[in-house]
Amino acid sequence: MSRTLSRARSGDGTLIAYEVWGDGPPVVLVGGALGTAATDAPLAALLAQRFTVVTYDRRGRGASGDTAPYAVPREIEDLAAVIEEIGGSASVHGMSSGGVLALRAAAAGVPVTQLSLYEPPFNPSARLDQRPAGYGTRLRELLAQGRPGEALALHLSDTGMPADTLARMRSSPLWAELESVAHTLPRDHEVMGNGSVPSFLLRRIGARVMVVDGGASPPWTREAARLVAQTLPRGRHRTLTGQTHEVAPHVLAPMLGDFLAG
Repeated sequence: MSRTLSRARSGDGTLIAYEVWGDGPPVVLVGGALGTAATDAPLAALLAQRFTVVTYDRRGRGASGDTAPYAVPREIEDLAAVIEEIGGSASVHGMSSGGVLALRAAAAGVPVTQLSLYEPPFNPSARLDQRPAGYGTRLRELLAQGRPGEALALHLSDTGMPADTLARMRSSPLWAELESVAHTLPRDHEVMGNGSVPSFLLRRIGARVMVVDGGASPPWTREAARLVAQTLPRGRHRTLTGQTHEVAPHVLAPMLGDFLAG
């Protein structure tokens, strides 16, 4: 399958590495916390049978550059730069907090023609005026102390990973790979704001949006997905039976492809 590696120059000069797969209408995949272009490769390979699929390393990850200080608007500019490079507009699919970044980009006017989200991790019971919990502060403390492994463990525990699963993961080869991007975890925390559903932003989005959850995911996750879909002017909600937050690409791809082609 044809793949090309390129770089887009973002608004602050940071070079963002992206890879292009296949041929057809353009679709950009936005990874969530700890995600890289490589993480999205299995889904990209499936979608590339029908679309031109773009995977990219968010700033500070993989082959992309980084420029201090970090700010969410810079990540929005990164996505805009990638979209500009591939033709000026594109459909976008975002995973978890990557979906929230894509929502913020669409609300800011980035030319997103249609948007798909998988389990944006909002807290459906949080209020817009509610202050964030101490998770973000602790995460930054651990990273400042040079303890990325502990920051990674905090993140995985906070997202509901059982202690025995976490212990097994810490002894696996995957751990070092995840630890190498642990420094970006506070960034996804900033993307999420205080965790509440940003209704005022969602109502600005005129594009078609599909919000997908897994039928075996926790109730709060599914409630959040429904709430986001209901708030969006052109939102729709779908469930993949038996799936969790670790959605199987071969299960997601047919639903996503049909939506993007519609």
